[in-house]
Amino acid sequence: MQVTDGRMDFDKTRSAGYLANHLARLFAQHLAAGIAPVGLAPAQFMTLLELWREDGLTQAELCARLDVEQATMAGTLGRMARDGLIERRAHPVDRRAQTVHLTSRARALEGPATAAAQAVNAQALSALPEADREPFVASLSRIVAEMRRRKP
Repeated sequence: MQVTDGRMDFDKTRSAGYLANHLARLFAQHLAAGIAPVGLAPAQFMTLLELWREDGLTQAELCARLDVEQATMAGTLGRMARDGLIERRAHPVDRRAQTVHLTSRARALEGPATAAAQAVNAQALSALPEADREPFVASLSRIVAEMRRRKP
């Protein structure tokens, strides 16, 4: 930050937060375009990523894993149920909760959807030399972990 005419100038080109947010928006736009042909939206895709890894999670577990609000997740799951991607079942232990399960339609989308996401990642990372790609992603992972640890 510099002081100019008695005010602080904020240089967005040197702000990790600004750049990360901008990058996230660009990734979301490119991902949306990549997965649109298979009928998915980015919020559905990130939810499916968790369910492809572990089917039968609760809405609360999905919220915690994806760092989204309950209301946002409820809307996403509602659209996914409407689109035939998930079904809700009674929780085996907690009568107040439901578990979220993949349908055969959602399972069939894993290959094409993840291929589209991998293509977006490859396109973005092509801006870096090959040797810098893995350390960059590792640094991002550490930053995400630290921000999650220090919840606001």
